[in-house]
Amino acid sequence: MPAAPVQFGQYPPARRTLLHISDTHLLAGDRALGGRFDTAANLRRALEAAEATGIRPDAIVFTGDLTDLGEPEAYAALRAAVAPVAARLDAPVVWVAGNHDERPALRRELLDLEPTEEPVTGVWDLGGLRLVALDSTVPGWHHGDLDTAQLTWLREVLSTPAPLGTILALHHPPLPSHVPLFDILELRDQGRLAEVIAGTDVRAILAGHLHYSTSGTFAGVPVSVAAATCYTMNLARPAVDVNGMDAGQSFHLVHVYDDTITHAVVPVVDAPTGDYFSAEWVERMSRLTPEERLEAFSRKPS
Repeated sequence: MPAAPVQFGQYPPARRTLLHISDTHLLAGDRALGGRFDTAANLRRALEAAEATGIRPDAIVFTGDLTDLGEPEAYAALRAAVAPVAARLDAPVVWVAGNHDERPALRRELLDLEPTEEPVTGVWDLGGLRLVALDSTVPGWHHGDLDTAQLTWLREVLSTPAPLGTILALHHPPLPSHVPLFDILELRDQGRLAEVIAGTDVRAILAGHLHYSTSGTFAGVPVSVAAATCYTMNLARPAVDVNGMDAGQSFHLVHVYDDTITHAVVPVVDAPTGDYFSAEWVERMSRLTPEERLEAFSRKPS
């Protein structure tokens, strides 16, 4: 049983926490993507890093491109890799479709549903926090779109506010990218989505697709894009020369507070780490009065 959180500052502990992972791009048979990227191994490293944080998320959200070619065997391998982690964390898994996914195989292998071309959508009540998965994929194409039927459904879902508000999850982020040609792959007709969420309780939008972490606002709502676990885009190059690299993989920890939502980028990296802070240090500090803590830690030495 995890210890009760300790509050030193003005913010109480987060009301809800999400683990946001994106763009796993698994292939059947543990094949290397492009002959270079071991997407299965990179996913395992990301899941191990997420579990090592000790955080028990209220849900694990995968924002699309779950597989690279939509192979049934790849979805089965993904489920086999994630299910034990989700069970240990006691967290539901939210699968969001991406442009590399195939709806029939995704629905059958991950959701135990009929293998149809119906959009992969859903609503989860996470103790008052509503999480809505949208399907921005267009079968046979890489750009994104949300048809009238899905937007009508979303409008109905949002017609009643949730106690802790709503978070939307989709693959194509409603944000611009500075990388040339990425605009070809963007979410089309974004104004229609903006009209649906205007004035609702939508507090954040989670997305993927870009293979690099970025953030912005859309219709006044914060948007957070998680980088990929498979490979990421090397933004240290000139924009016209950006390409993929087997480095910089990360996931996000989403903390939902009463008045704000934070999105922390967690690098999946093996690097030496200091040991100044620890559970013992926090426990020791918790026994001090606020004045004693200020004296012991906050004040700079003379």
